[in-house]
Amino acid sequence: MELLREFDPWRDPLCTCPPKLSLNPYTGCPHACLYCYITSYIPHGFQCRPKKDLLRRLEGEAGRLEGEPLISMCNSSDPYPPQERELLLTRGCLERLRGRARVLVVTKSDLVVRDLDLLSRLPCTVSMTLTTLKPGLARRLEPGAPPPERRLKALRKLSDAGVPVSVRLDPLIPGLNEGEIRDLVEAAASAGVGHVTSSTFKPRADSWERMRRGFPELFPRLRELYLKGERRKRSLYLPRERRRELMERVREACLSLGLTFSTCREGFPDLHTSRSCDGSHLIG
Repeated sequence: MELLREFDPWRDPLCTCPPKLSLNPYTGCPHACLYCYITSYIPHGFQCRPKKDLLRRLEGEAGRLEGEPLISMCNSSDPYPPQERELLLTRGCLERLRGRARVLVVTKSDLVVRDLDLLSRLPCTVSMTLTTLKPGLARRLEPGAPPPERRLKALRKLSDAGVPVSVRLDPLIPGLNEGEIRDLVEAAASAGVGHVTSSTFKPRADSWERMRRGFPELFPRLRELYLKGERRKRSLYLPRERRRELMERVREACLSLGLTFSTCREGFPDLHTSRSCDGSHLIG
């Protein structure tokens, strides 16, 4: 199958995701987040364009699915870019997957609420990425994405409608948003979130350069920290002890508020308190 592909983040042994398929209705993402890694392997990664003949092709592939596999939308784009308001491709995908798959929707957009009628009838969960509660910082870090206040309101609406929701507190960047950990988890809990997945910034050459230009006042300290870390799969990692300290802080906040917790490609499965690291355990 061409559209529904096995999720495999570069065969990284640190990945603890359950078996799932990946579906991206769009190529590229207009959020243009400084920390994003897709520009390292997608040409013109911040130019969003729809997949050609998507819905007809998906109808054929979905008909060959066995059981109810888990399908993640999306891993290399956002399923709700501005074009989705008119094109309705993600909505069309959800309609074609109903009764055929369990769906994990991963987004930064409050447009997801438009599809509440479908999501409330699907075995699904929605994971919303949240990196800061500060509007000014969000504009610098994620210039094309909806502001954090709108994302939290979307989570509340989804949760109130019975759709299970989680938050990706990802990435944590030392000196930038680590001071918000407690506030971010509290905001997520207040919005009805049941699970938090967290991860640290793992820059590649392109995102490293964007961070250098976007946060020149922070970059010297970041560079000093990452020089003490390691390189894995073309990405730079913080030193292991620094990563664990950040993950433990998120875990502590989650446990105190009754949320399940996991990390993403950090190498600390012993910190996980959930059956899945991606929030898919919230489905049904």
